[in-house]
Amino acid sequence: QVQLVESGGGLVQTGGSLRLSCAASGRTFSEHVMGWFRQVPGKEREFVISISWSGGGTGAADSVKGRFTISRDNAKNTVYLQMNGLKPEDTGVYYCAAGVAPNPNGVLFESHEYRYWGQGTQVTVSS
Repeated sequence: QVQLVESGGGLVQTGGSLRLSCAASGRTFSEHVMGWFRQVPGKEREFVISISWSGGGTGAADSVKGRFTISRDNAKNTVYLQMNGLKPEDTGVYYCAAGVAPNPNGVLFESHEYRYWGQGTQVTVSS
C-alpha cells in the first residue's frame, strides 16, 4: 500500500515556475514508477511526466518537454515536479501516481497502469 500527498500548487503568472512535491508513505516507494497527471473540468486526466523506480528513466508529454522535469529522492519517499515556463494551458489539478514496472528504467504513460493516486493539487497559471 502506498499513500500519496501532493503539495506545492498555487497561482502563478505566465512564464513563472512552481515545484510540486509528492510525499509517499510505505516502505515500497523505491519499487514504484512515479508519475504526474493533470486534469481540467470536462476533460480526461492527462499524462504529464513519469520517472522510473531507479530514477534512470523518464518520459514526458510533448506539451511539457523542455519545461517540466521530474526527480525523486527515494531516501525521502518524495517525487518532485519542477515546472518552468508555465503557460495558461498548464492550469489544472495535478495528481501524483505510483505504479509498477519490471524494468528498472521503465516508465508508465497510461493512467490505468498506475495503482495509487494522490488527492491532487491545483495549479493555476494566469495570462
